[in-house]
Amino acid sequence: MSSKPFYLLTLMRPANIITAIADILAGIAISGVLVFTGNNGYFLLDLLLLVFSTIGLYGGGIVFNDIFDLESDIINRPERVLPRGLVRKKEAILLGCFLLLMGIGFAFAVSTLSGVLAIIISILALSYDKISKHYPVIGPLNMGLCRGGNLLLGMSISNDAVFNYWYIGIIPILFIAAITLTAKKEAAGNNKSTLLIAMFLDAAVVALFVWIGHLLGFRFWILMPFLLFWYGINFFAKYKAFIHNQPDTIQKAVKTGILSLIPLNASYVAGSAGLFYALLVLALLPVSILLSKKFAVT
Repeated sequence: MSSKPFYLLTLMRPANIITAIADILAGIAISGVLVFTGNNGYFLLDLLLLVFSTIGLYGGGIVFNDIFDLESDIINRPERVLPRGLVRKKEAILLGCFLLLMGIGFAFAVSTLSGVLAIIISILALSYDKISKHYPVIGPLNMGLCRGGNLLLGMSISNDAVFNYWYIGIIPILFIAAITLTAKKEAAGNNKSTLLIAMFLDAAVVALFVWIGHLLGFRFWILMPFLLFWYGINFFAKYKAFIHNQPDTIQKAVKTGILSLIPLNASYVAGSAGLFYALLVLALLPVSILLSKKFAVT
C-alpha cells in the first residue's frame, strides 16, 4: 500500500466505521427483517447498500471533522494526518464530499426514507463538525443524534419499523453524548466533572434499554450478558480516567466507548433477533480493535 491511500484511509477512522456498520446491523435486526425475511436476495442487497451508505456517511463526517479542526489540531493534536501535511486540505475536502454523497446515494437506492435519513445524518454531522462541538450541551446532543440517526438508517430497511420504533434511537443518543462529554479536554486532562456526568448517562442508558426493551418484547435472558459487558468495560474505563485524570487515560476511555458501540449493538440484536445474529455482530469487535491498533480512533 502506497502512503497516500493509507493516510486517506487514516482520515476516515476505519475502526470507528466498523462500529457504524454495527449500528446498521442492529437497526436491521430491530426492524424484524432478519426474523421474517431470512436470506431473501432483495433483503441482502438492501443490507449491503445500507452498509456502504454508513461507510460513506461516517467516513465523510469524520473527514470533515478533521478539516474543520485543522487549526486547533496543529496545536492540540499535531500527530493527526492533516496537521502533519500527509494529506492536503483540498484532497481531504474532495474525499469528504465524495464519501457523504456516496452515503446519500446508496441510501436512496434502498428507499426514499433511507435517503432522507442519510441527508439528515450528513447535515447533523457537518453541523457538529463546524459549529455545535464548541457548545457543552448542544454538541454532545448533536453527536448523539448522528448515531441515533444511523440506527434508524438500519431500521429503514423496513419503513414501518422507523415509524413504529423510532424511540429506540434515544439510547445511542444518550451514550454518544456520554462519550462526547468524556472526550472534553482529552488533550489537556482535568475533566472529572464531565466524566461523572458521562458515567451517570451510561447508567441511564441501561435503565432506558430495559424499559424500551420491555416495550419491544426483547428477550432479556439473551441480551443481558451483552449489555452487562458493554456497561462494565465503559464503567471501568471511565472510572480509571476519573481517578487518573490525564490525557492518556481519558483518550483510552473515549476509545473504549467508541469501540464498545459494537457490544451495545449486539445487545439490540440479541434481544430482537437472537443469540446467533448477536454473536455475528459481536465478532466485529476484534476486527475493530485490530484496526484501532493500526489507525487512530480519536
